[in-house]
Amino acid sequence: MRIAEERGSGVVVVAPGGRVDSVTSSALEAKLLGHVRSGDTRLVIDLEAVDYISSAGLRILLRVANELRPMGGTLVLCAMAESVREVFELAGFTALFSIETSRDRAVARARAEA
Repeated sequence: MRIAEERGSGVVVVAPGGRVDSVTSSALEAKLLGHVRSGDTRLVIDLEAVDYISSAGLRILLRVANELRPMGGTLVLCAMAESVREVFELAGFTALFSIETSRDRAVARARAEA
């Protein structure tokens, strides 16, 4: 898995690519929790390049959202492939996250919600 990131206007965008599963999810977790612990409270996770996500990946996203909540932070997911969205829907996670169709919309929502 590769992880790209960019920062702008108070929002950090993290864009993993490839598979997010039990083997690779620890790297994503370290990256995201590192941002939260350094005070970044507006995060966007761009899932456009993710072709598979397992329950381990879902668990990490839930943990990050729970860490942000008491800080008044926000986490917005975006650009999910249909196969990734299906995993979120089957797990009942679409109701737990703010999800947008594009990165631009997700960044705008993260700015507005914080």
